[in-house]
Amino acid sequence: MDKRQLGKVSRKLAGICRKSKFFRCASRYSVPSDESVKEILALFQEVLFIGYFGKQDIPDWDLEPHLHVHMSELFDALSSQIAKSLVHECQRPREGCDLCQAHGEENAAAVIGKIPEIRRLLEGDVQAAFDGDPAAKSFDEIIFSYPGLRAIMVHRVAHELYLLEVPLLPRIMSEYAHAITGIDIHPGATIGRNFFIDHGTGVVIGETTLIGDNVKIYQGVTLGALSFPKDERGNLLRDIKRHPTLEDNVTVYSGTTILGGDTVIGRGSTVGGNVWLTTSVPPGTKVVIKTPELRMKGELIGHARPGESMVGVRAGKSGRKATAGKPRPEKTSRRAAGKKAAGKKAAGKEAAGKKAIGKKTSRSTAGGKGFGKPARKRTAKRR
Repeated sequence: MDKRQLGKVSRKLAGICRKSKFFRCASRYSVPSDESVKEILALFQEVLFIGYFGKQDIPDWDLEPHLHVHMSELFDALSSQIAKSLVHECQRPREGCDLCQAHGEENAAAVIGKIPEIRRLLEGDVQAAFDGDPAAKSFDEIIFSYPGLRAIMVHRVAHELYLLEVPLLPRIMSEYAHAITGIDIHPGATIGRNFFIDHGTGVVIGETTLIGDNVKIYQGVTLGALSFPKDERGNLLRDIKRHPTLEDNVTVYSGTTILGGDTVIGRGSTVGGNVWLTTSVPPGTKVVIKTPELRMKGELIGHARPGESMVGVRAGKSGRKATAGKPRPEKTSRRAAGKKAAGKKAAGKEAAGKKAIGKKTSRSTAGGKGFGKPARKRTAKRR
């Protein structure tokens, strides 16, 4: 293929787009702009964390005018994108859709009116991160660098749009946060105060999840659906609770999966790492999995008891556990064993030779004066 054939490829692709039920709507009706959504979130971040992002060193006398200017800019950008989302949903032509534009402004004003409450929630989230992570040196470090806080900030904004039933825009926001933080929170999830996601990579929180106050979760946690029930026609039932509930003061450690709309983790419970849960847990419960057996090159490794050092734990024969603190003697090679046996045999022969010499000497000295000299035999002289 060369450049002269690009026209043919373009005509073929255009034909596919015209027949597609997906691209046809996007070409005829307005859609939100991905870049505009990023700019809106940047404005929210600047307003919610005033002095941290954007202009810094704002004097107290200029704080209110500065916020007013940014909120005015935010209102214009947000109302425009909401209107485009509404136009796309109702599929009216772009020309003269005053109703969608009016709804866009109304919804934008409602969300901006929630900014003081969102700010108070985020202050609690920052405090929860500081209290829950001994590695955190300051609030500033958390605000500037923690991906969990950024994901929560985007969620708290997107959730307000979700509650207003604004189409497209909330999910675009949440997926942008997912892309930059690795944390996937559906905008429909309800999250309480003082929420902390430690590390964060791989966290998934489903649409109908309910999370109470003072909840802490670690990386790799999934709060998902157990199954997807369908109606008699085979269509998914969407307007039901599919995801779990975490009550107040719950901690969930890394790698844990909790599934099902009827699954409730009771108040004050702790769920250990790598747990798979599809049933409810009473309040104040600690859930852990049984300590697994470790294998190294096919050999079973013993476990140290609580308070016992693992020093000296060695692998025994396959299928047998070694005792902690009592190392087994190391196996010697055949060559080394042969040398050792030969040495023992030579030593045995030498000892046997010495013993035989000793016996002969003792027989020779028998009847003497005890000085080791042989006694002479006296014979009669011949006359």
